[in-house]
Amino acid sequence: MAVLYVVGLLVANLTSWISSGHLLTLNNTIGNICIPLAIPLMLISCSLSHWSTGKALKCFLGGLLAIVIVIVVGFYLFRGQYEVREFAQVSAVAVGIYTGGIPNMGAIAHGVGMDQETYLYVTSYDLIVTGLYLVFVIFFGKPVFRKLLPSPTQEQPRLAQKNTPQPHTTMETDKSTAEIAIPLLLTLAIAAISYLVSTLLPDSLSTPILILILTTLSIAASFLPVVRKINRRADQENRQTKSFTMGLYFVYLFCFTIANACDLRQMDLAGSLNILWYILFVIFGSLLLQILFARLLKLDGDSTLVTSVALINSPPFVPMVAALLGNKDLIILGITIGLLGYMIGNYMGLGIFYLLINI
Repeated sequence: MAVLYVVGLLVANLTSWISSGHLLTLNNTIGNICIPLAIPLMLISCSLSHWSTGKALKCFLGGLLAIVIVIVVGFYLFRGQYEVREFAQVSAVAVGIYTGGIPNMGAIAHGVGMDQETYLYVTSYDLIVTGLYLVFVIFFGKPVFRKLLPSPTQEQPRLAQKNTPQPHTTMETDKSTAEIAIPLLLTLAIAAISYLVSTLLPDSLSTPILILILTTLSIAASFLPVVRKINRRADQENRQTKSFTMGLYFVYLFCFTIANACDLRQMDLAGSLNILWYILFVIFGSLLLQILFARLLKLDGDSTLVTSVALINSPPFVPMVAALLGNKDLIILGITIGLLGYMIGNYMGLGIFYLLINI
């Protein structure tokens, strides 16, 4: 995964082939397809037996509180020569980005009257800093979070040990084919339904609703008797299901396309640097504060890392982190937290804006 991310960054910044309009469109299309296929493939193989609503709520509240505190503190540290109202707009949009995502960002920017130039600065710097944050997560997130916080209490998925190869019978071959075909057909149906519904909605709602429908239908599919039978067989053989493995391949491709879109040469880096320092402070400051809250709440490192990514980068990045940690059950936790962020992001952003301009 890390190798693909690095290769994508190198291709984007050291070559010119991706600058072609057709190739850039192809790159974006592939990236948009990967997650609607990866989420169902991976969630279908998940079990809800160990999932805790209380734990999800603690993770979400800890992450949300960390982000809000750092955003308010950063407002006073980095406002500089900006007028209170103007930098309060930046703070409001930051709340929207790092609790809900891009849909909330656009809605809040419009709601607080942010001008186009400031909006472009915020979006450009956000791409740079969240890119750095993602590099940190991929290369250092797992060892750092597991070092600073308790290990997960539930057993991590393990790969099957190598045994002496046995000849495959016709029945085993049929079961192996069904293990691939059934989840794949369900995934295609879920992705198609989710996409069609999302196209009927306004742009500001299409992404969160798409993720919500994908997640709901995928979890429902995991309870189908034929799917549970496939998952039970994989557990008995101490291995991942083939649907989860297929989902991983789409996650790997998603990593490459995301990195391939980070062309630093096309970004405006000469704008207001106060906004850049502010966004750096918000992302990495909230990360440190979230770790502190996680220790107080006795949350494990894997859940805390997934929570951070779900809020900072949004739910589509959750399967990538779950794959990195080797724990597929974290996908449900991360996507739930991300969706909660989508739901309250606009309220939080506008609330912070009016709070700051009236203090």
